[in-house]
Amino acid sequence: MNSKLVPKIDLTSGLLLLGLAFVWGGSFFFAEIAITEIPPLTVALHRVFWALPPIFIVVFWKGLKIPLSGRAWFNFLIMGALNNAIPFSLIFWAQVNIGSGLASILNGTTAVFGALVAGILLIDEPLTVRKILGAFLGILGVAVIMGIDALSNFNIQNLAQLAVLGAAFSYSFAGVWGKKYLSNYPPLVNAFGMLLGGTVILFPIALYLDGLPSLSLSLHVWSSVIGVAIISTAIAYFLYFEILARAGSANLMLVTVMIPPVAVAVTLSSTFLEEALPREALYGFIIIGVGLLITDGRTFDKIKATVKSRV
Repeated sequence: MNSKLVPKIDLTSGLLLLGLAFVWGGSFFFAEIAITEIPPLTVALHRVFWALPPIFIVVFWKGLKIPLSGRAWFNFLIMGALNNAIPFSLIFWAQVNIGSGLASILNGTTAVFGALVAGILLIDEPLTVRKILGAFLGILGVAVIMGIDALSNFNIQNLAQLAVLGAAFSYSFAGVWGKKYLSNYPPLVNAFGMLLGGTVILFPIALYLDGLPSLSLSLHVWSSVIGVAIISTAIAYFLYFEILARAGSANLMLVTVMIPPVAVAVTLSSTFLEEALPREALYGFIIIGVGLLITDGRTFDKIKATVKSRV
């Protein structure tokens, strides 16, 4: 990656990036509270359903045209599955069995696996040594987190960890699908389309498996539902697209490595949750973070340039 072609992060973009890390990192915290009274699939349904109105209001206010063709809505439906229904369901189910901090760390592999999947499937994003090495370190970080015991004593916690990895791969394929089939539409229209697609997919499944959603929830659970839908989804999309316009997609990728420490910090400082983060999770996160930096490339390019300038 040529760092000269990457827009610089100004103060506003940096603050927006930090804000996005907090609202996305907060989704693990909100979900951890929500699943105490709501089944995981229904939490995922709540997340996409309640995020729809604010997104639609902004789309309508800006006068953006929503496509009506069957092909467009098929693509939105697939995107809703890959970017919302599948990963949200997998992550929330996983959080029943593992802590939110650990789930967020495993979800941090999204960027390294996303670069690998894009390198394999997209002609204009060739597979490079950096992407392969980044993905290898991502896998190594996951192996450190899961531990060698997982090979001989596989349990429900290990399955939950794999579920989060499945979510990360689903996000990776969503990135490819969006670039190939949705790049001609305004970003907010894509957000509305995939949230509606995710709702259409999740509603019958959640209804069949979990029954009708209960509205008799405690105040803190309702607050977490609104938090994960409005703050960690609708507002997150607004921040995401603003950063994308200001700082570009390469800088936006940095949020992936910022989310886990934010989620861990929020979780560990919370009075609602009592979680202990395993030491292996920290080691694994460091390895995954190095993998992301290698995939991104700019940090090592700057180090190389600094060394050359001093020689």
